[in-house]
Amino acid sequence: MAAPATAQQWDLAWGGFMSQHVAYTDLSGTMSGTGVGQVDNDGIGFHSSSEIIFTPSVTLDNGLTFGINIQMEGENGGGGADGIDETYMSISGDTLGRIDIGSENSAGYKSMVAAPEVTSMAINSPSVSAFIPLSASTGGPLPGIFRGAMVSAYTEVGRNNDTQRITYYTPSFNGLTVGVSYARNNGGNAVNNANNNNAASVKDIFDIGVNYSQTFGTTSVNIGARYGTGDGQLVNQGDLDTWGIGAQIGFGDFTVGAHYAENDNGYGNGFGDQEGWSFGATYDAPGPWAFEALTFQGESSGTGGVGTAAAPGAKEEYIAYRIGASRDLGPGVDWDIYAIWAEADDKTTAATEIEGTVIGTAINLSF
Repeated sequence: MAAPATAQQWDLAWGGFMSQHVAYTDLSGTMSGTGVGQVDNDGIGFHSSSEIIFTPSVTLDNGLTFGINIQMEGENGGGGADGIDETYMSISGDTLGRIDIGSENSAGYKSMVAAPEVTSMAINSPSVSAFIPLSASTGGPLPGIFRGAMVSAYTEVGRNNDTQRITYYTPSFNGLTVGVSYARNNGGNAVNNANNNNAASVKDIFDIGVNYSQTFGTTSVNIGARYGTGDGQLVNQGDLDTWGIGAQIGFGDFTVGAHYAENDNGYGNGFGDQEGWSFGATYDAPGPWAFEALTFQGESSGTGGVGTAAAPGAKEEYIAYRIGASRDLGPGVDWDIYAIWAEADDKTTAATEIEGTVIGTAINLSF
């Protein structure tokens, strides 16, 4: 006689984080100043990054775990009109692996590895625009950079973000995990669940990611690689793709790492194509302190528009360096200090250079 099923209880887990930055910024370059079209970020400024993350789950008698992941941004408009960043369902098991369905980044994105870091003001993303305006949305010279290889290791096909997709990850085989993703198009996210291909600029987006993480005595290895492709829908556009590879190797308390990635926009003249790389090292000192030094450098062949011909020699550049230290103050609490120098320049347009130095500190809370 079969044993009766037991009542299952949901684990109503939730957590989140908050980082509050205070920094002094000194800007220079043709886009810096108080004139029309210029940016005045000089002096003491502030930056906040926070989310509340709901992750309830239930494990059934058959061993499968069904879970929900909803991430609510703490800043106004951070996740769109409703403040939601990512929202998806997961189904997982020891032999099944994991399936994610919903608005989430691809398996390729989540498999990547880049230079190690210990502080929280990222230069491996447009986040530093809070103090040194890189992106056009903050008054900087670089449009079309989010989820692009020029400013981040964590790229997506056509720079889509949290698109509605389905992803499968294998179980870990001695540290090796493979993931594959499919999205119908780039038109939907947590705010707008769109299946209309006519409203999308990329459709049939496929991604694959591979990650290997293992420890051998006092040596640790973390390697990630990804490839993604999609069918471009704009005039004169072919298939878009992105690829990248990165690694971190730890020797005791020291870790070094690097990455390289590219985005291909699908135009025969290379318009909008991006590439970037990072390199860095960290040292986890005895006691509460950890230290870092890293750089990120990238360029594009003109991202100022879509569907037009790039000017001969068109190029945009981004270069950043950061040194910093982080002190563990207690469970889920750490204190950062950092110095950043960064520069961005659209070399095909006059008076579009910005560079700056930031000296900052932050308190990071996570629970």
